[in-house]
Amino acid sequence: RVVAGVRRWLDLDASPDTIDNALADLPGAPGLRLPGCVDAFEMVVRAVLGQQVTVAGARTLARRFVDRFGEALATPWPEIERTFPAPALISETPIEQIAELGIIRSRAGAIVALAQAWPHISRQLQSQHTPEALIETLCALPGIGPWTAHYIAMRALGWPDAFPPKDVAVLNAMKPLFGVSTQREADALIDRWRPWRAYAVLRLWNTLV
Repeated sequence: RVVAGVRRWLDLDASPDTIDNALADLPGAPGLRLPGCVDAFEMVVRAVLGQQVTVAGARTLARRFVDRFGEALATPWPEIERTFPAPALISETPIEQIAELGIIRSRAGAIVALAQAWPHISRQLQSQHTPEALIETLCALPGIGPWTAHYIAMRALGWPDAFPPKDVAVLNAMKPLFGVSTQREADALIDRWRPWRAYAVLRLWNTLV
């Protein structure tokens, strides 16, 4: 079970040659893997915290969240001293307590809604439900839109065709590569990379690093 979890986390069961051939018109080193996660609830909370803020800003908010609600943990590493808060705890946490950390109230509400729906969501992540069913469940929650839902499907489910729509970074990466100027043109072009759009998004993001 541990080995299977690590293989999913590191995308070791992918077929790099097949994916690389499908994405031959995109820049990037061959063999790119789709990074998963160890703790799905932590990943979805971080996805919400990262909405419309910088990476550094999202990291700061996540640190505050863990410091406030995580359980103390003894480790040999001083920088690792708390566990990530459990969904059962957050499901009963008042939105105001989360918002006090500097998290926008709507996002605090989304985090609580995710925690309350977690028993159902976690089953969808572990069963034979389709990615589209997971995305539908997520988008029905307050504060969760298609971009966040697809990003969660990409990272927590490992769906190779996940595509966070209307991603500004993807559009900016595609402009010099393919001469697109609008989001509609970018969305139409990215369909050529089905069913590997998640890998295409990673390659496009990487061109901006």
